Amino acid sequence: MISVALCTYNGEKYLPEQLESIIRQSVPVNEIVICDDGSQDRTISLLNEFAETAPFPVRIFQNETNLGSTRNFEKCLSLCQGEIIFCCDQDDQWREDKVEKQTNYFATHPHVDAVFSNALIIDGDSQTTLSTIWEEIEFSEEPQQRWKDGKAHEILFGGFVVTGATLALRRSCLNRLMPFPTHIPQLIHDAWIALALSLENKIDFIDEPLIFYRMHASQQVGFSAKTDPVRFKDRFNRGRQEKLTPIQEKTDTAQNLYKLLRDIPFVPREKLIKLYLRQRHFQMRANLPDNRLLRLVPIMKDVMSGRYAFSSKDWWLPALGDLFE
Repeated sequence: MISVALCTYNGEKYLPEQLESIIRQSVPVNEIVICDDGSQDRTISLLNEFAETAPFPVRIFQNETNLGSTRNFEKCLSLCQGEIIFCCDQDDQWREDKVEKQTNYFATHPHVDAVFSNALIIDGDSQTTLSTIWEEIEFSEEPQQRWKDGKAHEILFGGFVVTGATLALRRSCLNRLMPFPTHIPQLIHDAWIALALSLENKIDFIDEPLIFYRMHASQQVGFSAKTDPVRFKDRFNRGRQEKLTPIQEKTDTAQNLYKLLRDIPFVPREKLIKLYLRQRHFQMRANLPDNRLLRLVPIMKDVMSGRYAFSSKDWWLPALGDLFE
């Protein structure tokens, strides 16, 4: 049995396109479970109309209070009855063979509990932009190979890779993933699922764009506009606190994540070493003294140990910035 877990919130503009793309699947789904988080537009009316004519059961649940994205998806996934569950956003479109491709992958990879894919980016007018989400996040051949080599968790320690709108998972894995943690802001539902399963080597990817991922101004979660990198000359003009604030945020995130994961029974402790070293690296950077001469020794230690790779693939830029700013 195949379920679709669809979370909605004021999604009337693009919802019909998403629902239509689910109906057009080459392998049909068996149910859609919808959790609405307090929509004030025509979302519920559209869903009720869809449920009357859909070729499969459509179960609609309206939250009494706004749960937020992570808790809403947790509720929606828990209500699904299928052995395979497809996570679904309200504003994308599915390629017609998405369900077929991912269910076939589960059939041939019984040890895998979740699989995600690439996606073509479309705009607010449903026009393709000729770019993909993997290009946006730089999930290129090198990190893909690291993933295949069992280093997926190390990649995810550094940030967002798995887009929930492309994710399908086995219902059987939810018992050990719930409840979803909410005290780490960056660790939303899809990030948590991906990270937890990566620590067991139970999540993989299909190198194809199986959905059309919509980027628009009113989306609830997803990609934001890229920020311009800090130019070397700008490092001497900005205030020191402006530099240290995001470094401290990375320190706190890594520390909270480490505390969370070390208390989970199925997480191998040896796989948390890189996360611990990441936290120590950013903690060092956030607490460098004002005296530049006194910075030299701790900076050189992290340069020699290769830990500045946690900050950037161009490790020398943050190292020089830490020394001179």
